[in-house]
Amino acid sequence: MKTFTYAWRYLWARPMGALLNVLLLTLGLSSITFLLLVSHHMERAFDRDLAGIDVVVGAKGSPMQLILAGVLHLDVPPGNVNFAAVKALEKNPLVAQVIPISLGDNYQSYRIVGTTHAYVAHYQAPLAQGRLWDAPMQVVLGATVARKLGMAVGQSFAGSHGLGGTGHKHGDHDYQVVGILGATGSVLDRLILTDSASVWRVHEPAHMDQGEAKDDHDTDHDHHDDHDDHDTEEALPDDKREVTMALVRYTTPMAAVSFPRWVNTTTDMQAAAPALEVTRLLHMLGLGTDVLRAFAGMLLLTAGLSVFIALWSAVRERRGDLALLRMLGAPASRIAALLLTEALWLALLSSLCALVLGQLFVLGLGAMLGLESALLAAGMLWPLTLLLVPALAVLVSLGAALLPAWDAYRSDVLQLLQSRG
Repeated sequence: MKTFTYAWRYLWARPMGALLNVLLLTLGLSSITFLLLVSHHMERAFDRDLAGIDVVVGAKGSPMQLILAGVLHLDVPPGNVNFAAVKALEKNPLVAQVIPISLGDNYQSYRIVGTTHAYVAHYQAPLAQGRLWDAPMQVVLGATVARKLGMAVGQSFAGSHGLGGTGHKHGDHDYQVVGILGATGSVLDRLILTDSASVWRVHEPAHMDQGEAKDDHDTDHDHHDDHDDHDTEEALPDDKREVTMALVRYTTPMAAVSFPRWVNTTTDMQAAAPALEVTRLLHMLGLGTDVLRAFAGMLLLTAGLSVFIALWSAVRERRGDLALLRMLGAPASRIAALLLTEALWLALLSSLCALVLGQLFVLGLGAMLGLESALLAAGMLWPLTLLLVPALAVLVSLGAALLPAWDAYRSDVLQLLQSRG
């Protein structure tokens, strides 16, 4: 314990030098912490949201865009596909389940997703309040949506066109909240779920044939005004309706070989494999993380050099103190341990600062880019991989202290006394 106390006092005998070393180590280690946390958050989000989804079928375009839009809900979809064509996928013997997804509207930037109860069951999301929808224009809120907007069961609202929160409101079609999902940590937390018929009801009147609409208006104006929502729902047959995409689960893993090729070559749709596209995305992101990792390595190298210079200078400046300790009976190993312990104090302080700073960086990134609760969790996570941070701190600090400690260990008492005199 005395060694730790003496080392602490020696460390802060030169406060400016100690603060500089802690700062340099903290900057390098916080960069490593940031990279480890972002990687963990993204892997966690991908594993959570892509689990059980073998392929996504949607409009032709960018496969990665299809995955980001339909599974992670971070992008706009490439287009719509025919609902009848999506339903036909259910007849394929390689397909175990098809979950339709219809996008197009939002409420205060939270996406309104038309789908089926199977989407909720897929993520095993429990109901915290109310019930699931059983009719069009009823919605169930994700846990994050309900918490952020302060909404409750029984409230009504009108959605806005588009996915970014800036489109015009559908004031003539109000949604009613009938349920709120419990927090799952999945993509459902930040979605507003409803029946696919709700999305059709809101959008199909704008796509009706203008001649038919005018004819209806001329022949029976009063009837057109009293036209209820059920009639609007029945306005188009399935082969005229559209959905944005479908999430497909295979009956057998072997379907991954033939099913996407069949979709891409025989239909007007495309099939995108989440595992393949996420691998491509991580590879693209890896180019940026390599730069940041190299930058963090340079900071750690600079910090190690600074610690080495500080401890080497300390040995030279403290020769008198070291001589006094040796005369009082302290062995040479105790002197070397004193310097190594001083380096360990630097490592401990830098690790604590780096872990906190890295967490704050991630939280700030999530808030700034709007990725909170999407790819980056809202709170702090402490994965086991963060143990690498104190390990690196100890490695750099002790590595820088080895030569000064060895020099102090092999110093002769007589020489120390002469240098003191």
